[in-house]
Amino acid sequence: MSLRRTLHAAESLDAVDAPAGVIARAVRRVVGRGRADRLLRGAWLGHPVHPLLVTVPIGAWVCSVVLDLSGHHAAARRLVQTGLAATPPTMLVGLADYSRLDVRQRRVGLLHAAGNTLAAACFLASTRCRGRRSTRAWTLAGLVVLSAGGALGGHLSYAQAAGVHRWSADAR
Repeated sequence: MSLRRTLHAAESLDAVDAPAGVIARAVRRVVGRGRADRLLRGAWLGHPVHPLLVTVPIGAWVCSVVLDLSGHHAAARRLVQTGLAATPPTMLVGLADYSRLDVRQRRVGLLHAAGNTLAAACFLASTRCRGRRSTRAWTLAGLVVLSAGGALGGHLSYAQAAGVHRWSADAR
């Protein structure tokens, strides 16, 4: 199956509808539709915040691999930690956006979030075993899963147009 078909298949994965709906409703209850929602969703910026924040963990983790392979292990570890520190706020603003998605978009969004959470767990594991052979295995696994999560995020944004022309009116 091609990558394109796999990404489109995620839209039809109705097995995740129940948990996806529960998460969306819970986020809406907690965040509401007021000031916190506008802040987290980027009304103050004029577009969503999540795409800006994702560059920090992704960039940090990709660069950490380059540094690790070139023998700069301490710098690589600091970059992995930077990516891990940037993950919670990135997830928070992503959840605020997620709460406004339709059913098919929530399916992809849930898989995107799960993949990126797993990637973060792999990078966390890599920090726990720094200096051992398993560090590279965890880092490689993290990059592979991060790539899959990123592909799902791209599909959500570009193929499904999640939030396009809707989020700004809702965020006011």
